Amino acid sequence: MKKNIYVLGLLDWQLEELNTIRDAELCRFHSLLSNPELMDHEAGFDELLKRARRQLNESDKPDAIVCHWDFPSSCLAPILASEYGLATPSLEAVLRCEHKYWARIEQKKAAPEAVPEFEALDPFDPKAADKLALDFPIWLKPVKGFASQLGFRVNDREELDEALEKMREGIGDLGRIFDECLDHVAMPPEVKGIGGSHAIAEEIMNGVQFALEGYVRNRKVTIHGVLDMMLGEEGKTVLGLRYPADLPDGLRKRAGDVGRRIMGQAGYDNGCFNVEFLYDEDNDKLWVIEVNTRISQSHCELFRKVDGCSNHEIAVSVALGDEPTLPEQKGEAKTAAKFYLTKRDDAEVTREPDPGEIADLAKEFGVLLEFEAHRGDRLSDLPNQPVYCYNVGYAWLGAENPRKLRERYQKLVSRIPIEFSDGQRLSAEQ
Repeated sequence: MKKNIYVLGLLDWQLEELNTIRDAELCRFHSLLSNPELMDHEAGFDELLKRARRQLNESDKPDAIVCHWDFPSSCLAPILASEYGLATPSLEAVLRCEHKYWARIEQKKAAPEAVPEFEALDPFDPKAADKLALDFPIWLKPVKGFASQLGFRVNDREELDEALEKMREGIGDLGRIFDECLDHVAMPPEVKGIGGSHAIAEEIMNGVQFALEGYVRNRKVTIHGVLDMMLGEEGKTVLGLRYPADLPDGLRKRAGDVGRRIMGQAGYDNGCFNVEFLYDEDNDKLWVIEVNTRISQSHCELFRKVDGCSNHEIAVSVALGDEPTLPEQKGEAKTAAKFYLTKRDDAEVTREPDPGEIADLAKEFGVLLEFEAHRGDRLSDLPNQPVYCYNVGYAWLGAENPRKLRERYQKLVSRIPIEFSDGQRLSAEQ
């Protein structure tokens, strides 16, 4: 009998990835709520929970519930899975990772050497800026954000006042939904009262970014992948996310130890996770950026190219209560990267590749392309843009070694038929 796997907000490309895992023919994949429903911040957390329960009650009984999206999906999944007796971390454990202030408190207990100084701020408190104890510069963000929105580097009091004003204007809907979720757990005294409308201020961290991806099953933490940022030839700008990471064994071991302590402190079990780090080589300082309670979807194609199977396979196995088969690097490539397709200057997109051209590039380079900018878009109007350039899209590429991977990327960029109003091309290197 086929296993019924429910995936919150399942999209077509995710289904394609899921159908590549081993024994996919023994599974039946269902979307639990639609992606637009989960992205609609007008619907409350309890309303989404009610809709999901109704769908499950009217459908085939689930054998697993899988989540690949951030909040609210990440917090709906453990509630629903626990109601059916399925393998899942507790909602409390998820929130100890995803409530950014609560997470820092738990991380400080487990790995104080890797956690920046931090404090909570209420943007709606007229005296919030006066109460800040940290020295500038700081990083300010909501205790529950989405896609780095409402995150600010703040260098002085004037910038703090401006950042708090922007938070008051934009924190409402997601904060309200998060507060509904928090009502489902008993908050510890040190976190009680710090909800979705609050912010966290942190000491600035510096270094090169990398990430561990893993899972916890029966309280045992397993790291199944390490990824790092692929830098430009001058060593400053980021070209993309690379797998496997090119890191010293000692740093991998050190980060793995920190990751295991943090997940253990959170009480996280029977679920996937990834931990983002910064490493400041000059000061030999390892920092924890954040913990995400799921596999990263941007990693899926990288695992498939290098290991021959997507990391979706691990997520499904854990959700079914099974021990996953670990990656064995039996894919078509020895290394792979998710490259950022960028442009230096602002402009309007006047031409974008058509489906036939994208298919031709995929056949020639073995590349998966995804574009954020489309014909008629002005790059400066796109959300979540980096400060040094404009992000046009992404390219997942593989190769037999890092040098050939970089060469393939540069050749691909020169061949992508996208045009801009200023006549400039995509930037192969920054």
